Amino acid sequence: MKKILIIEDDQIVANIYRNKFSLEGYGVEIALDGEAGLELSRTFRPDAIVLDLMLPKMSGVEVLKRLRSQPEFQALPVLVFSNTYLANMVQEAWKAGATKCLSKASCSPKQVIEAMKNMLANAQTAGGAPASPEPEAPKAPAAPVSAPVNSESVPPPQPAREPSPTLTTQDADAEFQADLRSSFIEGLPGTLATLRGLLQMLVKAENEMVRLKVVQDLYRRIHALTGNAGLTGLGEIAQMSDALEALLKELYEKPKNINRSTLRTVALAIDFLGLLFDRGRLTDRAEQPQANILVVDDEPISRRAITYSLEKAKLKSVNVEDPQLAYTLLTENAFDLVFLDVDMPGMNGYELCAKLRKLAHHKKTPVVFVTSLTDFESRTNSTMSGGNDFIAKPFLFIELAVRALVYVLRGRLQAGHKAHKPAPAPHPAAAAAAAA
Repeated sequence: MKKILIIEDDQIVANIYRNKFSLEGYGVEIALDGEAGLELSRTFRPDAIVLDLMLPKMSGVEVLKRLRSQPEFQALPVLVFSNTYLANMVQEAWKAGATKCLSKASCSPKQVIEAMKNMLANAQTAGGAPASPEPEAPKAPAAPVSAPVNSESVPPPQPAREPSPTLTTQDADAEFQADLRSSFIEGLPGTLATLRGLLQMLVKAENEMVRLKVVQDLYRRIHALTGNAGLTGLGEIAQMSDALEALLKELYEKPKNINRSTLRTVALAIDFLGLLFDRGRLTDRAEQPQANILVVDDEPISRRAITYSLEKAKLKSVNVEDPQLAYTLLTENAFDLVFLDVDMPGMNGYELCAKLRKLAHHKKTPVVFVTSLTDFESRTNSTMSGGNDFIAKPFLFIELAVRALVYVLRGRLQAGHKAHKPAPAPHPAAAAAAAA
């Protein structure tokens, strides 16, 4: 029997993967932090490891480096769970010796199982070992590990049942994921209440120590939400929380970036997650068309910074420096989102925004001003001209990516649910952050 070690701090996610691997005939152990994972690897002697990069006590990258420094683990297959937006950490994982990297927000249990089978098969071929025997008959999953649960995203999962013998593998996977989704959705109201409570604490925090503690707690819970949403196939929730997780990590590591603008972005994202939670009760993830975004800024460096931020969220854009050309494009094309600079020659951002609002197909297109002018008068002018939001220069790349995702996904949500009741008003915590 092949043995797999899962190093994952979210016990719910870890238990689900243990159940799936156990049903495939593998022996499985779980470690809930980096130090425990490193120690268990020495005693359990796994044939492969599933490793989350975002771990307490010791990061996944450090675990990987220490494993590869030991001769007996230099060729051990290691499948890494990563955050889509933390490209530098993913690069570090590859350099440290990761065998395969998967985005936690978008991979399914089926993909993980298939990736593991391929890694083990390739390892045997490379090592010249004889072909391994067929996996033993599936065994009942082991009892959950007795350890603190770091996530409130879903209630503790029930042991995975063996699929009906009349079901195909594809049907069995769909049935399994539907069960997970049902449990996940049941826990969403509690998750949202917790996130909003933490947001209120963050807005009211009066010293850096308290602020950092709240940011860390928010980060851990959003990290768990990303994994659970990805597991259950609710892709828009996973996509949004994946981006917010990266922003919160940056704020925790660089507290000087905690300011009015970033707090407003966190509040906007959490408030929107509440809407996505409601949508999660209605539909599964479907392939969405590519968003069409326009960026207008006469400064090349600023324009490039915005487009780079959008690329981090896998959002493509058209960028122009001439506001008159931008207006021509707006008259001829539909855009899902527009970013505008304010101070531009020939036509400023406020004037361009007012003109585009007169176009039938852009009456409700989200417009975000990206400007260094953040005084009360500038904020009022942005609203009076028809703008929806503004973000201050200089901005964090991931901050702008989060804002863009909120507006793009909200547009899709509204387009798909025009027949439903209007969206609820923002939660008081979000309103307080926006007014800060």
